[in-house]
Amino acid sequence: MLQYESLSNRLVPALYRVHKALGPGLLENCYEEAMAVELEHLGIPFTRQQDFPVFYRFKLIGYYTADLVVDGKIVLELKSVVKLGRNHEAQLLNYLALSGLSVGYLVIL
Repeated sequence: MLQYESLSNRLVPALYRVHKALGPGLLENCYEEAMAVELEHLGIPFTRQQDFPVFYRFKLIGYYTADLVVDGKIVLELKSVVKLGRNHEAQLLNYLALSGLSVGYLVIL
């Protein structure tokens, strides 16, 4: 069974609507803004540009910033690329590890 299935069943069609309306080739921040509008329209809570602290030897050394965190449960990382690479996957996996969340979507728009 899919974790957060009911939320995902609302989120995935929203992603498709944004992609269909805007098409490929825009900057990622445009897709992020459009997803924010879509999530607000659907009444789904989210945060944009959420920072996750990175520590080394108990010292804060920086932050990773996720595009969107949906309902405090799903990391949504948007990409405006032709093809996803291993670096994109690693980025999402780092967000999940740093946030303590277990579900993330890596999406080409």
